[in-house]
Amino acid sequence: MTGSPAIDASLRPMRLAKARAGLGRATHWYHRLVHRQRLEGPTVERVLDRSIVVLPGVLNPKLMRTGAYFATELAREPLIEGAEVLDMGTGSGICALIAARRARRVVAVDLSLTAVRCAKINVLLNGLEHKVEVRHGDLFEPVRGCRFDLILFNPPFLRGEPRSDADRAWRSRDVPERFAAGLREHLAPGGSALLLLSTFGAAGVFLEELARCELEVAARSQRAYVNERLSLLRVTAGP
Repeated sequence: MTGSPAIDASLRPMRLAKARAGLGRATHWYHRLVHRQRLEGPTVERVLDRSIVVLPGVLNPKLMRTGAYFATELAREPLIEGAEVLDMGTGSGICALIAARRARRVVAVDLSLTAVRCAKINVLLNGLEHKVEVRHGDLFEPVRGCRFDLILFNPPFLRGEPRSDADRAWRSRDVPERFAAGLREHLAPGGSALLLLSTFGAAGVFLEELARCELEVAARSQRAYVNERLSLLRVTAGP
């Protein structure tokens, strides 16, 4: 079973909702004004020891911090050694690149064709085409029938209809339900998933769906910011 009180509490929205919303808006406009080129045009970022290109329409893993945080934690992940890895919703591909340092093979998938193109560019730029394969498709559809030792997912946090192709990185109608329903059949024996959730969004829905599918959840790491708390969870199929 999932639904650990510690996990639920860490992902519960802050009581000062108005203050958090105000900080979020301020952060948004700060990025819009100060980092406009990095948000709206092609840019080069460096995360850990990897340089990546971020195309317009692809979530910037450094400015939006979730991708950089996930990649940093992944660099310390012991279960990645020699593993078959799936990076779902790969975006720029940064987690796939970090995983490829120690994994046996990485499959990176994304629903956005722009993100797929961006990830392929970064795989080539980093000379990892022999270890990382990028596929286009929705959630587990591109890897139907495949099982992985480790599945990585930095999902869209917000609930609702995506307003554009780029907005799919933030917003979805039913990703928590479909991710939880499909996870078990794509995990190799003894395998696990690393799922990144935030207090900014529908974290509770993910936890509810994982519990409904009888998946086990444990907190792996957390990081608090002024207006948000990120939690990296390990999800397993249990005995």
